[in-house]
Amino acid sequence: MKAFSFERVDSPAAAAAAASARPDAKFIAGGTNLLDLMKLQIETPAHLIDVNGLKLDQIEPTDDGGLRIGALVRNTALAADERVRRDYAVLSRALLAGASGQLRNRATTAGNLLQRTRCPYFYDTAQPCNKREPGSGCSAIGGFSRQLAVIGSSEACIATHPSDMAVAMRALDAKVETVKPDGAKRAIPIADFHRLPGDTPHIETVLEPAELITAVTLPKPAGGKHVYRKVRDRASYAFALVSVAAVIQRDGSGHIALGGVAHKPWRREAAEGELPRGAKPTAAALLEGAKPTHDNAFKLNLVERTLGAVLAEARG
Repeated sequence: MKAFSFERVDSPAAAAAAASARPDAKFIAGGTNLLDLMKLQIETPAHLIDVNGLKLDQIEPTDDGGLRIGALVRNTALAADERVRRDYAVLSRALLAGASGQLRNRATTAGNLLQRTRCPYFYDTAQPCNKREPGSGCSAIGGFSRQLAVIGSSEACIATHPSDMAVAMRALDAKVETVKPDGAKRAIPIADFHRLPGDTPHIETVLEPAELITAVTLPKPAGGKHVYRKVRDRASYAFALVSVAAVIQRDGSGHIALGGVAHKPWRREAAEGELPRGAKPTAAALLEGAKPTHDNAFKLNLVERTLGAVLAEARG
């Protein structure tokens, strides 16, 4: 790990201002992903800004009946919150499917959204990777790609986003609240928050330089049956080959988001129109335009089977 300087700040605005003054800075909270990347010298910030003291660790009701989840709420606390378990069960289940208990005790809401891909070539600094070194190439294309994207990829990158939490939040239509260095605030729909790779896979979100996540808001509970199913190579501490987050109403309508298939949580609202008629959206509809590799073409069938199991459970 390379040497770095360190500071603590006492407000979100101060954190954003401090980051604006140091383009080589990174925010740090739980550090469950950043510290690993620093040890491998994939991330090499010269300055760390500790945001743990910003009092963004509360879960509070919103005026419209939803919930505001502070950026620093730990994954364990969020999964265990009575309101989340009752009204947003898909989120609680997705969190409990991720990582280990020890990591969930440290990992934060904002950090979970911002965690970086687990593509093996991203972690191997001896291999070209456009995420790690823009313009160097993508070793995964033509390489071992079993875990990687089948849709939304580009000629520059076929990595997947690793978060379980983000998939559930996509199904719930969450919004990400932020503050900029000038104090301006905005609320970004989760659908727009993560970017597809295009020609710039190293730019993974729509956050501007030094912009700080302060909270994630969930809309008023929609009710219905909540299911999260994660298919992985082993029973614990493994990232999804495919995951499905579903919120299904009594009339059959609902929301479906997929994980493990793209550079961001994947949802195609048009395919959800089949749900009220009792039909099952097919993988072909949810993944229209998919371009799997030889190694991961099985994911299309796996989505079909997993989705079928999730809808059978949701419909009783």
